[in-house]
Amino acid sequence: MKIKQVLNALEQFAPLPLQESWDNAGLQIGLTEAEVSGALLCLDVTPAIIDEAVALGCNLVVSHHPLLFRGLKQVADANDVQRTVRQAIKHDICVVSMHTNMDNAPGGVNWMMAERLGLTEVDFFARKTVGGIDCGSGVTGRLPHPTDARTFVELVKNTFGVACAHCNELLQRPVQQVALCGGAGDFLLDEAIALGADAFITGEMHYHQYFGHEQEIQICVIGHYESEQYTSEVFRRIIEKDCPGVRCCIAETKTNPILYI
Repeated sequence: MKIKQVLNALEQFAPLPLQESWDNAGLQIGLTEAEVSGALLCLDVTPAIIDEAVALGCNLVVSHHPLLFRGLKQVADANDVQRTVRQAIKHDICVVSMHTNMDNAPGGVNWMMAERLGLTEVDFFARKTVGGIDCGSGVTGRLPHPTDARTFVELVKNTFGVACAHCNELLQRPVQQVALCGGAGDFLLDEAIALGADAFITGEMHYHQYFGHEQEIQICVIGHYESEQYTSEVFRRIIEKDCPGVRCCIAETKTNPILYI
C-alpha cells in the first residue's frame, strides 16, 4: 500500500478544509508514491521521533501538530524544526499532520477525550458547517451519573494521567454535563457556559479567564499535551480500518516540553 492511500484515508476522515485558516495540516515532507513500511503515530514531530521511526522501520510519521507552520528560509541546523526536516529527508521519511481538521472532525480528538471519560450523548457545541460537513471545535457529553466536583476532577486527572489540574473554586452542585476542547480551548469557555455545562475541560487557559465563574462552571485545565495525548489512537483506528495491513506504531517518545517539578 502506498503512503498516499494512508494520507487519503486520514483526509477523508478529517478533510483539510476543516482546518483553521492559520493552520498547516496535511503533507509536510516526503513523497507519497512510496510503499508504506509502517506508520509511527505521534503528537509532535521532533528529531527523537524521526529516530524512533528509523529504528522501527517506519517510513511514515503521522502527527497531530504540524512540523511546518511557517515557511522555512533555510534548512540547516539552527533549530529543531530544521534538524527534523533534514533528518526526515535523509531517511526518506514522509511526515503528515492532521491538526485542527482532526480537532474539528466528527469522531476526532475531542470525541476521543469524551470516550476516555466515559461521556454519553456526545455531540458538538460551537457547531459549524464547512463544505457541507457538520463539525465543531469542542464537544459536550454527560457523565453516566452526577458526581461532586472533587470526584470529577479526580476522574479527569486519572483519565489523562496528570498529577495536578488547574481549577477554579470547586462547584457546590453536582457535575454531569461536561464540555471539552483539547489543546488551547479557552476561547470556548463562554460558549460552554452559555450551553449550561457544569464543567469545562481544556488543555490551556489564560489566567484572567478563571475569574468571575465561581459556582457557574467547574473549570479543569490539564495541559496541552495531556489533553491531546490519545490522538494517536484516532489515527490508528482510521488506518487499521481503511488501510488494513499497514503496521501502526504509537510513539513511545514523549515529546511534551513541559515538566512538572
